[in-house]
Amino acid sequence: MYKHLIEGLLVGFAYVAPIGTQNIFVINTAIRKSRLKAYQVAFITIFFDISLAVSCFFGVGALMEKFNLLKMIILLLGSIAVVYIGAGLLRQVPEVKSEETVDLNKSIIKIIGTCFAVTWLNPQAIIDGSLLLGGSRAVLPVDMGSYFIIGVCLASLIWFTLLATVVSLFKAKFNIKVIRIINLICGVVIIVYGFKLAYSFVKLII
Repeated sequence: MYKHLIEGLLVGFAYVAPIGTQNIFVINTAIRKSRLKAYQVAFITIFFDISLAVSCFFGVGALMEKFNLLKMIILLLGSIAVVYIGAGLLRQVPEVKSEETVDLNKSIIKIIGTCFAVTWLNPQAIIDGSLLLGGSRAVLPVDMGSYFIIGVCLASLIWFTLLATVVSLFKAKFNIKVIRIINLICGVVIIVYGFKLAYSFVKLII
């Protein structure tokens, strides 16, 4: 049980930590606004991030449990895509640009709407989540999937809360170098997990 919970936690961190639109929004809010505002944005982001992760895990994952061919296809494509994503993070030169974020002066309703859009209306996020999390369910014991996804959800909660807190406390020291280190660590974790998915695919065909 704990093994799969921790595995979900690690995969969850690697999934949410790379600096993308959601993270940039939280970072810029924490830098420019009060800590209360930063937490407000962080918890809205957590809600939509968890809802997407759960949907990807139980949606695509459930289909793969019923159709073995689909399971093989997703594992193959997922392993390739996940390794590619990880390699991209290792090569990426991160930027934090205010024009890529949500207008921090918007009302709470508009901020909620925009957070929903950058999460649920982002095709890349849906594809990445489906391949990584859906592929993960395919290689888990049937009764251990719930522990894994709980770990993923905890990672989202911990990451965005911690991000808002740390950036608020150390605004002057949070720079591109720190973001680069985060991306390098996450890139390595994701590549390792991609090879694990590839190994599971090979075991299915031999």
